Amino acid sequence: MENLLNRKLRLGIAACQFGSKVRYNGKGIDLTQSLGRDRGQFIWTPVCPEIMSGMGVPRPSIKLSGGNGFDFWNGKANIKNKEGENRNEMVRKGAIACLETLERANIDAYIFMEGSPSCGVYRTSLKNQRLGNPPGVFGALLLERNIFLISSIDLQSPIRWWDWKRRLVAFVWIKEQNINSIDILKEIWDKVKYVLYELHEEEATKIRDQIRLITNEKKDVSDETFTFLKNSILDLLRKPAELENIKKCLWTNYINLKEKENIEVEEIFEPHILRNMTHIAQELLGVEIEARKRNILFRSSPINYKPDR
Repeated sequence: MENLLNRKLRLGIAACQFGSKVRYNGKGIDLTQSLGRDRGQFIWTPVCPEIMSGMGVPRPSIKLSGGNGFDFWNGKANIKNKEGENRNEMVRKGAIACLETLERANIDAYIFMEGSPSCGVYRTSLKNQRLGNPPGVFGALLLERNIFLISSIDLQSPIRWWDWKRRLVAFVWIKEQNINSIDILKEIWDKVKYVLYELHEEEATKIRDQIRLITNEKKDVSDETFTFLKNSILDLLRKPAELENIKKCLWTNYINLKEKENIEVEEIFEPHILRNMTHIAQELLGVEIEARKRNILFRSSPINYKPDR
């Protein structure tokens, strides 16, 4: 089983974060420019539920009232604009139209704009420090369908983007595997276990123990069990890593490569050495590139993403 993903990943993205000036005030920003060469490694599908609702640009800003996005779809919350006009039906149609577009595009992940009453996932307001009523109307649909979600603000952070990318690549690679035997499950586990421990040691240990249990029982394993364990791994890969864990595991995994594979990369610092996040990202990429050159597994980023042009 080759730890390689060689098709271009398909990313949905909030259109206002892809350069389209579609926000209520006619503004927009292209945060994908922060990705540099990485931008060309993906197929992009920008959408905007507020535009697809027919409200136009510019438009009065909208707000969720009476509940969150889930409540909206259950008929318990409303969307009103700044002038007090009800926009439920328009926003409902716009959100559904965007979801259908993303489904036709067969996206692997969606990059959302936080703080929006339509697209927000963990907050629906950008005023002061208020969270609003998360998730938003469109955000609720994305969560219900278990889409891999990335906050657009993290595109501006080299270390956060590296973390999202390595987890997404592993997520898609595992999702496309047909896990129908213990041997296949164990092989997949051995490739990604170090990332899982880095993300959440307790949850990763639970998965490890479950795999050991079905291995030791030496009984036929049901498809439901394989699906459950596969989904447990996928759910864990959705969770961002803590910066301190990234630094600690970078050092541990680099030392492993240095001792076992004689790989040496300049300016890889121990976890306690202070440096900015850009430098940490450069360290990670340096080790990653060197390991890829020799076709060696790098525990921090185990799946090689090499999309065909």
